[in-house]
Amino acid sequence: MGVLTLQPLVIDLDGTLIHTDTLHESALRLLRDRPWRFFRIPFWLLQGKASLKRQLAHQTAFDPKFLPYNRELLGWLTQQRVAGRTLILCTASDRSVATSIADHLGIFDEVMASDGALNLAGRHKAEALLKRFGQGGFDYAGNSTADLAVWPFARHAVVVNALDELASKAASCCKIEQTFPAKAIGFTAWLGIFRIHQWLKNLLLFVPLFAAHQLTSADTWLSLILAFLAFSLCASSVYITNDLLDLESDRHHPRKRHRPFASGLVPALKGVVLAPLLLAASLGLASFVSGAFLPWLMFYFVLSCAYSWLLKRFMLVDCLTLALLYTVRILAGTAAAGLSMSFWLLAFSVFLFLSLAFLKRFAELGVQMVSGKEDVHGRGYLTTDAPLIQTLGITSGYAAVLVLALYLNSEAVLKLYRSPEFVWGAIPVMLFWVSWMWMQAYRGKMHDDPLVFAVKDKASLLAGAAFASVLVIGTAGWQW
Repeated sequence: MGVLTLQPLVIDLDGTLIHTDTLHESALRLLRDRPWRFFRIPFWLLQGKASLKRQLAHQTAFDPKFLPYNRELLGWLTQQRVAGRTLILCTASDRSVATSIADHLGIFDEVMASDGALNLAGRHKAEALLKRFGQGGFDYAGNSTADLAVWPFARHAVVVNALDELASKAASCCKIEQTFPAKAIGFTAWLGIFRIHQWLKNLLLFVPLFAAHQLTSADTWLSLILAFLAFSLCASSVYITNDLLDLESDRHHPRKRHRPFASGLVPALKGVVLAPLLLAASLGLASFVSGAFLPWLMFYFVLSCAYSWLLKRFMLVDCLTLALLYTVRILAGTAAAGLSMSFWLLAFSVFLFLSLAFLKRFAELGVQMVSGKEDVHGRGYLTTDAPLIQTLGITSGYAAVLVLALYLNSEAVLKLYRSPEFVWGAIPVMLFWVSWMWMQAYRGKMHDDPLVFAVKDKASLLAGAAFASVLVIGTAGWQW
């Protein structure tokens, strides 16, 4: 629909111009960067919501270039601007935040925002616009029920990202000039939020059971299945927390910027509510698992939070932490199954997962290098570090194979396998797989977590089948 007159157009910010809420994101940035100040929020709120927004704006910084803008609305606003229409950004966000966004976009003639004393939302926004333009002297673009206080004083309404019920209520206030429907949060988006595909890594909990050849106990299997579910829910809680704290870094990444929270498809507030609920469900399931599983689960959660908040910002420390997080899954599986930890399995795991952690970081550096960037946002690496990371990763992978070779020559193998000489075939299989994975990363084909990539990769699946085959033959025995 075309513009009937050059009526000033007033545009809301949060949820309208951008697919997120600047207040919520400011609070998350404060929690990430200055957690000791995060607990001042209730005291700031006692001074009023406008004061809270001013404090958060001054305590945190953001880059307006990487916000999840409503591109369809922004394109339409640009057309209105070219046609000579006056555009006013009017928001309850703090003026410093609104001005920064307006300066970046360069299409707004004026900014109206909260000033630390007055929270420019709902009735206060309506009064300010009525005083500024008069009854019916402006058109208004909004997205929430709070905007129902403004639309009765506008000539036309532009309804953005709203449900049909809100659009109907807006139509009862004034004529609707334009509508920009909200994108539905589909099943795929929820899979992305929970990272269901990442649950495959929690199958590592079952490794100690197979390594110890203790496959006949139904109680042990039940315990491990509950442990798997508990670990998976805990991991999803961690992934959500990590995504919320990593919004800016994800938006700098060519692929991660499409994640549900980073893109604004799912509001950050839903993640804030969902993460503790998943953790509570995880701890509830873990309480039914015997042994020392619960302490290992809590250790995983604490270490994961430490990684999300701090450790991932330090080069090498981040990869060592990732390797430990993988290894903790095996330790937790050992505890859940009531088994004793094998030194050989622990050593092999540490070196192998350290190689995979370096592999993941090397692949990310490759993506950033292709994008023309010299550093990685939120990480301690330069793209020029890629060759050294590659060397460290390949070395760690081959060290894991060496540990495996020493283990296969130990007395423990003679007790577990009838034909240990067949198990030696696991060594060339592992050498091939480690080399293959690094070759794929070198060629730029590693676009996911290494373990997730492996379950989708035909060569890796064949290597896994070969590895399992030599272990089965070695266990059952072979008559020459």
